[in-house]
This record gives sequence, C-alpha cells and structure tokens, in this order.
Amino acid sequence: MSSFSMRAPRVLRAASPGYTLVEMLVVLTIISLILGLVGPRVLNYLGESRVKAAKLQIESFASALDLFYIDAGRYPSSSEGLAALVQRPSGVDVWSGPYVKGGRVPNDPWGKPYRYRFPVDHNPPYKILSFGSDGQEGGAGTAADISNVER
Repeated sequence: MSSFSMRAPRVLRAASPGYTLVEMLVVLTIISLILGLVGPRVLNYLGESRVKAAKLQIESFASALDLFYIDAGRYPSSSEGLAALVQRPSGVDVWSGPYVKGGRVPNDPWGKPYRYRFPVDHNPPYKILSFGSDGQEGGAGTAADISNVER
C-alpha cells in the first residue's frame, strides 16, 4: 500500500457560522434608524392619549357634579372639592353617592390631583382642570391646562 492511501481523510471544516463585526454594525445601524424615526411618533402618541384620557375624566366629573347638584340642590364648594363626589359633605341631606366609581377621586394621567373651583363666572359654574404634563398652570402641547371650560 502506498502512504497516500493510508492517511486519514482530511475533513474540510466550514467557516464558523458567526457574524462579522461589520454585519453586526449594519444591523445595529438599521435598528437605530428605525427607532429614531418611530420613537418620537410613539412618544407623541402616548402624550396625546394622556390628554384625551384627562378630557374624558373631566367630562365624567362634570356629569357626576351635575348628579350631585340634582340630589343636593347645589354644587360642592371649592373647599369640599371633588371629594364630595365620593364622601357625603356635612350639611347635605340628600346624597346618592358615591358619584365616581372606585370610591375615590382618581388623579390625572400624570399622577397629579385634579383641581376644582366653585363658583366661577361662567357656565357651568364650576371649573375642573388638570395642569397637564408639567403640573404647572399654563403651558403648551401636552403641558397645556385641560379643563371643562373652553378658553
């Protein structure tokens, strides 16, 4: 036998199935571009949905205040506030509450309490408001005040 035929066959090994650094950088760049384009739109959508949720909650409070008025013959004072919708204020004989589900007045979508003012010089005679995302009076965009009264 020749020495050539006695040798063990040489197995050709395929290249490692990993990714090169260039391929990884290309994928990371593509992902970064997608996040850069989509990210701000998603954040804007979330901000707008919080504003819409605050408007809906304020409308719900307005309906509850009108029911309170029908029962008590008056709106809650500023000092009684929206808490009068979940707990009978002193001096109110007819109270069919709680007028808000859950037994408590929820905070606005930014976690801050809603403001209630009564009396005010417009119709309706009360004002319910959220100071928006910044929690300060005034502002623009998602930081603008949200109220049951049009400006």
